[in-house]
Amino acid sequence: MNDDTTGKPIWVQILQFPPIRLLLLGAPIFYCLGSSNHFRGQNKDDIIMATVAVAAMVSLAIFIYIGFARFIERREATELSLPGMSRELGIGLLIGSGLYTACILILMALGMYRIEGFNPVTFMLTAIPMALSSSFMEELLFRGVLFRIVEEWLGSWISVIVSSFVFGFVHLMNPDATITGALFISVEAGLLLAAAYMLTRRLWMSIGFHMSWNYTQEAVFSGIVSGGESDPGLIKPVIDGPALLTGGQFGIEASLPAFILCTTVGVILLVKAVKKGNVVLPFWAAKK
Repeated sequence: MNDDTTGKPIWVQILQFPPIRLLLLGAPIFYCLGSSNHFRGQNKDDIIMATVAVAAMVSLAIFIYIGFARFIERREATELSLPGMSRELGIGLLIGSGLYTACILILMALGMYRIEGFNPVTFMLTAIPMALSSSFMEELLFRGVLFRIVEEWLGSWISVIVSSFVFGFVHLMNPDATITGALFISVEAGLLLAAAYMLTRRLWMSIGFHMSWNYTQEAVFSGIVSGGESDPGLIKPVIDGPALLTGGQFGIEASLPAFILCTTVGVILLVKAVKKGNVVLPFWAAKK
């Protein structure tokens, strides 16, 4: 039976209702994220197998996402379209590695991060599965599913708040997570990643930022990634200073330098998105 107002079958309208879409699409992507992390942990000593397992789960998640967009949302998943991908991904990679390196340079200038030596270059390989899993899976889930669907329903500003809060506080599941770290990530990373999506209307820039930040953090500077279990990377550091500046056991995401730098870049991207006219109104305002 069709609804006279929209011309869509009732069952399609039900499946396209935003909270239903959040559940139907969010659940399998979340499962893929958990499975990816599980397989990565099981193959921790075999980088090739861990990378293959992560790549398989990422491919499955993308397949599910595109299929859902096509058959349930009745649209093309333009946020994953390939034209222009290399440029946006490249910008994201540069922003992520540049911001993290800038945070370390600040700590070095303050005498709180010292390089005592170097590990073999092969130590940089162990972070590859982690960076692939966190960037693709989390951006599909938190920006592709949560931010996008909430934005279509409740508008851009509410979606920024909701997606940032959820993204930050999900990190409390990590073994050495802290409330401070979750709050800092909510603002600095939640805003930056949401703004990158708002500006480009695609996921590639946020994926690039997420990937290079996490990879640079662990593989190069041997940092703790968001209170999780991290392996040593290329540099053998000595980090000594107050948690507010170094991030403490949570990692540099919970530090003041990261908060200031990432939030500043996030605001810049957000202003660009607003000037570009990419702000979505909530459904009650859009109907006026």
